[in-house]
Amino acid sequence: MTTSERFDPAALLVSLQLSDSAFPSGFYTMSHGLEGFAQAGLVDAGTIGDLLDDMLTATVGPGDATALARAHQAAARGDWESVAEIDRLLYASKLNAELRRSSVRSGRQVADIAAEVFGGDDIAAWAARVKARQTPGCQAVVSAVVYAATGVPTAQAVASDLFAFATSFAGAALRLRLTDHRSTQVILRRAQPVIMAVTEDALVRPVEDIGGFAPTGDIMSAAHERAEARLFTS
Repeated sequence: MTTSERFDPAALLVSLQLSDSAFPSGFYTMSHGLEGFAQAGLVDAGTIGDLLDDMLTATVGPGDATALARAHQAAARGDWESVAEIDRLLYASKLNAELRRSSVRSGRQVADIAAEVFGGDDIAAWAARVKARQTPGCQAVVSAVVYAATGVPTAQAVASDLFAFATSFAGAALRLRLTDHRSTQVILRRAQPVIMAVTEDALVRPVEDIGGFAPTGDIMSAAHERAEARLFTS
């Protein structure tokens, strides 16, 4: 394989744009469960990295990352019914209401913006399907459609989306005053080998295994839904 075949600048730029914290995906409004852990006193500056690793491995990887990988491949071959089925499976795998709401709100936001920013028939058609509520529109699946339509390879798409999650999580930790700007970068660097391993697992995990297992996270999310004061939507 030549260097030009391994490196596609256009695909890299798309993945950088979509995973950038400045991209208005709605991730800024989410703590991905971190606020619930903080409210319960179960996380501090010394354990933020451990919690991020656990979430990537136990929930995001088996759930969103796997759905993104399978949906990306289905979208690339034009199998839109399989994309829709993966979207429904991912939505059903999210046990808490706020996690489902956050995922579809973000997904609808990404679909709407991507249709304008990137264009293309596939993105526009999926965005219309999401807007018409013909499919849940989970963020990972919408992102998969956008990545596939813009030529970003599956592995790169999965890794980019996982890093976007990690960046959003770390940003939430910063706003919750659980870390500072320097420590946040250490956390993100530490998470990179985990992201690589989770990506590899997601690439081979079958559709039937979509969904994570994190009982404590589900409990924290359920409590967060009823919290008297919340900085984040999740």
